[in-house]
Parts: sequence; C-alpha cells; structure tokens
Amino acid sequence: MTRYRNLALFLTLATLWGSAFVAISAGLSHIPPVLFAALRYDIAGVLMLGYAVYAVDHWRPRGQAEWTQVAVGAVLLIAAYHAFLFVGQQHTTAAAAAILVSLSPVLSSGFARLLVPSDALSPVGVVGVLVGLLGVAVIVQPDPSNLLTTDAVAKGFVFCATAAFALGSVLTRRLDASLPIETMEAWSMLGGALVMHLVSIALGEPLEPAAWTTPEAIGALAYLSVGASAVGFLIYFDLLDRLGAVEINMVSYVAPIVTAVVGWLYLREAVDTATLAGFALIAVGFLLVKRRAIRREFGYVRSRSSSD
Repeated sequence: MTRYRNLALFLTLATLWGSAFVAISAGLSHIPPVLFAALRYDIAGVLMLGYAVYAVDHWRPRGQAEWTQVAVGAVLLIAAYHAFLFVGQQHTTAAAAAILVSLSPVLSSGFARLLVPSDALSPVGVVGVLVGLLGVAVIVQPDPSNLLTTDAVAKGFVFCATAAFALGSVLTRRLDASLPIETMEAWSMLGGALVMHLVSIALGEPLEPAAWTTPEAIGALAYLSVGASAVGFLIYFDLLDRLGAVEINMVSYVAPIVTAVVGWLYLREAVDTATLAGFALIAVGFLLVKRRAIRREFGYVRSRSSSD
C-alpha cells in the first residue's frame, strides 16, 4: 500500500508541476510576466507560512545564517527563477520551457563541482553535464547569424531561470543553516514575491486589475498559487522524506510529458522533433551525473522488496 501511495503522490506532483507551465502560458495572456509571478508567490507564500507555523516549531528564521539562507532562496530560487521563466514563456511553448527546466538537476551538479569541493564530479559526471547542455543547444537551435530571434531569446531566458534555480539550490545547501524546509520555502516565497514586485515596478509593467479578473487569469493564478505551489510543495515535502532526493528529482523528467500533453489539449501547442531530441539528451545527462546515486537507490529498493 505504501508503494501505491508513493506512486500516486509522485504522479500527482508531476501532474501539478507539469501542468503549471500550461497555466503560466494561459495567465500570461492577461497579466504582465513579472507581476504575474509576484502575485503567485504573494498567495503561495502566505499559505506556506501558515503551514510552517502549523507544522514546525522553528517557523521563523533566527540569526544571520538563517536569514542569509532565506535571502539566497528568495533571490535565486524564487525571484530570479520565476521572473526569467515567466518572461521567457511569453514567446516559447510550455513544453519547451518544462524540458529546459528539467536540466536543473544536471546544472546543480555542475555548480556543486565548482562551489562545493566535496561534491566534485567524476569525468563521467562532467560528460553528463556537457550532454545536458548539448540538449539545451538542440532545443534552442542557436544560429550565429540570427541569435536574437524572439524564440531563441525566450528560450535563453528560460535557461537563465534554470541556471538561477540550480545555483540557488547549491548555495542554500552549502549554507546549511539547519532551517526546516517548510520555513525556508515560506519565507523565501514571501521575500521572492517582494523582490519581483520591485522588479515589476522598475520595468514599468502596467497595473490593470480589470485584466486579472477574467476567468482564465483567475484560474491560472489560483492553480499556480494553491495547486502547483502550496499543494505541490506539501506533496514534495512528504515524498522527499519517503523517497529521498534522487527519486524525487525524477519528477523533473515526468513533468514535461504532462506539460506536452496538457499544452497540446488546452493550448494546441505542438512539440517538434528538436525539442524531443533535446529532452532525450538532458535525460541522458541526468542519468550520467546521478548514475551512482540511482544505482544505490535501486539497490536499496531491491533489498527492501526482498525483505518484504
């Protein structure tokens, strides 16, 4: 029963996070990108803070180390990641964005090699990072004679979002302030929302509340704030305890499949051959980078199954 429960939760999480890219594309028709991302985390941050107060005793950061960890999370994991992602998704498909974001575990390993000596990659791991980056090149299809096309720039923004998230993941782990993950997420969401509001004002994004009250805009914002963020992260926390970081990372490779299907059904977005080929290369890169951890995980699962 536990296995079926974990599988059901894993597929639910992949569905929530995969369809979130479609909700972003839908909402961007009505709300400016950075403001849209900020509003999402205004709501999600309040919900997560309420959960942190309920779930853990240590619901408020204390001391410089913990506030520094929250600041890194707010700036990189929330603000930079979502600002770049939402801006990029204005001019690329939801499926392409989801696939580019799936590069995050590979980039995290690359940043860890540079910043955390104990996490240094083996030669095969370095090859895995390079294969993942090759997958990005296949998706973006950069042409030296025409690098500034709208599509290429949009995918470049999504790649920047992925790099910001990967770097933030490594830096927050390196800081190791012993802050409960629920508290870290809640305060990072609120801080990131504040940063994005300031960026939105600096960019001069228009404030047109009337455009936000359309059913599609309200639905997209509610789904992203409550479904993909609040409910999604609660499932993520539960599975992280049960499955560990390696298995939960695999959601990054199931979510794009959901995105492609929902994007085709709701937005009529097609997935071209280059995007599929790039996804395959990114998945191969992940397997090369995480091969030892995956091998250990499969060994653990087999031993647990035999003991049962």
